[in-house]
Amino acid sequence: MGELFTFFGLISHNHIFIYATHMLLAAGIVLFLAKTATKSLRIVPTGTQNVMEAYLGGVLAMGADVMGKEEARKYLPLVATIGLFVAVANVIGVIPGFEAPSAFLDFTLALAIVVFVYYNYEGIRRNGVITYFKHFLGPVWWLYWLMFPIEIVSHISRIISLSFRLFGNVKGDDMFLMVILMLAPWLLPLIPFALLSFMALLQAFIFMMLTYVYLGGAVLMSEEH
Repeated sequence: MGELFTFFGLISHNHIFIYATHMLLAAGIVLFLAKTATKSLRIVPTGTQNVMEAYLGGVLAMGADVMGKEEARKYLPLVATIGLFVAVANVIGVIPGFEAPSAFLDFTLALAIVVFVYYNYEGIRRNGVITYFKHFLGPVWWLYWLMFPIEIVSHISRIISLSFRLFGNVKGDDMFLMVILMLAPWLLPLIPFALLSFMALLQAFIFMMLTYVYLGGAVLMSEEH
């Protein structure tokens, strides 16, 4: 089975070039949407502003279910930006002639590391180094020696979980789409296109939800939470 055809591939078949150009395209689309939505803000939103406000409201509501509205609002810029970036990066791959940047492990691994570093930083900043890492020891003192390495491995494995889940799903969708286009290149792919578009948005939702969950677990460590 050959490689996916891409318009950028006509310039160069280099792996890094294909990845970088599609990633920059996704970033450019996100910046364009943000610029368009904020270009002429109105009290009664219309067009792109209306869509973006609905999106932000949905992300905030999702975060409020995980860590409360006040805390979710603090991390809304990060989570919403990641979600929009991942969604656009995924959807690009559904369009013939383009490849999803998230089908490259470089992309998903970088995002996973950003989330991992940030939620640990926030946990330490909000709770202090001792309190934060004491949380890794568990509730029973005589199991500290066992729980601490387990928690460390568990947190590090989140990088693998976040990156490989997104990479594997999007890469599988790309391969599925390639097979469909080879077997039935005209009318029949319309149904798979709709399904793959839904899956692209679903993967972005999962990434956002897990980001909120990890942030909530890191910053909300007191008994009342």
